[in-house]
Amino acid sequence: MTERERLPGKIDPTVPTVARMYDYFLGGKDNFPADREAAERILALSSQRGANVREMARANRGFLVRAVEAMARAGVRQFLDIGTGLPTQDNVHQVAHRIIPDAKVVYSDNDPIVLVHARALLADNPDTVIIDGDAHDPKALLAAAAHHLDFSRPVAVLAVALFHFFEDDGEVAGIIRALREPLSPGSHLIISHAYVEKGQSAPDLRSETQDVYRRTTSGVLHLRDHDVVSTYFEGLELLEPGLVPVQDWRNDDPFIPPGLEKGGILGGVGRVP
Repeated sequence: MTERERLPGKIDPTVPTVARMYDYFLGGKDNFPADREAAERILALSSQRGANVREMARANRGFLVRAVEAMARAGVRQFLDIGTGLPTQDNVHQVAHRIIPDAKVVYSDNDPIVLVHARALLADNPDTVIIDGDAHDPKALLAAAAHHLDFSRPVAVLAVALFHFFEDDGEVAGIIRALREPLSPGSHLIISHAYVEKGQSAPDLRSETQDVYRRTTSGVLHLRDHDVVSTYFEGLELLEPGLVPVQDWRNDDPFIPPGLEKGGILGGVGRVP
């Protein structure tokens, strides 16, 4: 039996996915040669401008952990993680359950491998489920999540390293409006988004990077600046320290690995008043 024949339906191991590339950046093993080849190309391109994608991925994961910890300590008992990606260390439910053992967690993704791995991991966890949801259809995603979460009570919604895989600014704005619509006061929106400040990346390198992502299932990597990402939190109470590079968000560790100075990922948490 070939590798392709052993895989669940809809999975083509010859087409890279951003979930499996991210897994590779974090040192995981749930990826295929096509994912590793694409990820290594991104690593090489980023190093040419002094950036370190592996460290960006780790910093982004650290932001997720600290944001979930902050929400749990604030008393939020429900979490919706959209575009969760492959399970790794310190997943949302593991972080939340260290503080609130019976916190409800819903993961949402539409990558078949993510769904298979997560369902296996969560089989014996009644407080945590994964749903087959597509952020391009937020109303259907929220309807599926509502079978497990009570939106009349506070929910922390995570869209971590998600929207830079959406090219259309209008669609992203519409998704965020839809996600915010059912949220009750005390809910939170947690977002991280890749960015590059003007003048920090040569256009030809951005073009080569885009060529790699065009060959993935997402088909795009769309960087946005701080001003655009900040609009995602309009009408919310932006928690301190605001919208900042993820490694700076409530991080008590003074050491910042080299390679995060030129671009990276912004992160912020907004509270529904």
